Amino acid sequence: MSISCSFCFYFSGDTQVVTQISYLQCLSDQFRIVTHAYACIVHAHMIIESQELPPIGTNAYALLEPSLKQCVIIDAPAEAYEWAVQVAEKYSCQIIALILTHGHWDHILDGHKFAKAGILTYGHADDIEMFASPSKMASYAIPGLELKELPINHWIKGGDQLELLATKMEIRHVPGHCPGNVLVYVPCEKAAIVGDVIFAGSVGRYDLPGGDFSVLEKSIKTQVYSLPDETTIYPGHGPVTSVGRERAGNPYVKG
Repeated sequence: MSISCSFCFYFSGDTQVVTQISYLQCLSDQFRIVTHAYACIVHAHMIIESQELPPIGTNAYALLEPSLKQCVIIDAPAEAYEWAVQVAEKYSCQIIALILTHGHWDHILDGHKFAKAGILTYGHADDIEMFASPSKMASYAIPGLELKELPINHWIKGGDQLELLATKMEIRHVPGHCPGNVLVYVPCEKAAIVGDVIFAGSVGRYDLPGGDFSVLEKSIKTQVYSLPDETTIYPGHGPVTSVGRERAGNPYVKG
């Protein structure tokens, strides 16, 4: 089943030109897309929920382990904190960490709320300036937004192995869209939450400060396409895809 939607503006902020995609791609044995903006993916041991949030349709993710009553949030666009609290309460879980895939303004708008609540925050040091002084991104953010400093408790780097939700999560450094973009690979769930390095049929912008297509291409080839084909990619914008699908057909970076 597929439903075609216009994505001209939606993708203008974080990808190269993508005019139309299939938003509700499929119902499969791995996941079920519930609506155009909300997804619930139930794995054998972990629940992954997502929400498309304003102001430019940025995805936030919640990784939940109800047996431990714990939840990890990945990325914090506007309204992410309120959404995360609701999702955690639904499963009687406590939010124990916020991982930022990178420091671009649309992924960190609600980050200060998580920090104020005492939730541990994780980010890559190459984006320290964006976390510490987000107002410097005002020239390419939506006018009028309040961009607040986000303190980071734990600096992560490529090769780190995080032990969260009683699960190993591998950090892979994937610069090119911006210097500090990381992906979070959860091997036992065959899942990679990738930020804005790659999308379904597209890649992240490389014309913003710190962007570089040659670096982005290398990141995708060495850090994304090296994952197993069956790995589900959860991007920062748009629908889920897979490593195998992008390696075979992504028009910007050939596998």
